Amino acid sequence: MSYKTILVHLDASERAPYRLEVALLLAKRFKAHLNAIYALYKPEPVLLPAFPETAVFFESGRTLHIECRHSLKRLFHAGLARLSLSGDWIEDSGHARHTVPMHGRLADLVVAGQYDSNDPESFISKNFAETLVVNTGRPILFLPYSGVFQDVGRHVLIGWNASQYATRSIHDAMPFLRHARQVEIACVRGRGDPTPEIHGPGTDIGTTLARNEVRATLRDIVEHVDRPICDVLLSEAQRIGADLIAMGGYGHTRWRDVVLGGVTRDMLRAMPLPVLMSH
Repeated sequence: MSYKTILVHLDASERAPYRLEVALLLAKRFKAHLNAIYALYKPEPVLLPAFPETAVFFESGRTLHIECRHSLKRLFHAGLARLSLSGDWIEDSGHARHTVPMHGRLADLVVAGQYDSNDPESFISKNFAETLVVNTGRPILFLPYSGVFQDVGRHVLIGWNASQYATRSIHDAMPFLRHARQVEIACVRGRGDPTPEIHGPGTDIGTTLARNEVRATLRDIVEHVDRPICDVLLSEAQRIGADLIAMGGYGHTRWRDVVLGGVTRDMLRAMPLPVLMSH
């Protein structure tokens, strides 16, 4: 198994060129075809007549957004040529919360960014990251809005609790795991979490990984049961110097909002390093 097609979501945020460069390097590593989609926040048309100042604001930014799109498109094609990669630039004028998941379903891996409250251009739609996790059906690699991680996935921390979501995340992360120099499995159980029916869940998944040519170190974290699991995973990632966390993301749609479990939601907001999520 490998990632044969990668999709990177680009926008007008300051981190978009960095995100593109990471996606290019990943496509080179996995010998993948790289697609790029430029999709921004779009106000609901029904709201514009009621808020004319909003319409004026977005119209005034059109020139900037067009220039940004052209700049990123040039960088994209230059990167393909520099690394001898194949790829396609996707033009889609629809709402990003619909178009990015739709095109993401045709990829093996989606690269996206984290919302930065200090960069308005990073806002795509309400709960956009959660929407990608729930509606795309593919693993999403989220890159944080700060820090540089050019060689993502060389030291991976797996968040494991024997759930179906964690299982999906491990198998979706397999290309990263096979290329990693070091892999650690963190078995974390929070207050109220059911004890898995199987014996030694960490040992069992370690055996599964070994059969897939992935050597992993196991750590069963039980002493931090009163701490938020997100904090435990982040502390462990910092302790071992991980540059990627692989974990399951779970939730369901209710009306037009996405309701996610606390660990997933907290990680998407607090992550200081790349996170690979699967649902």
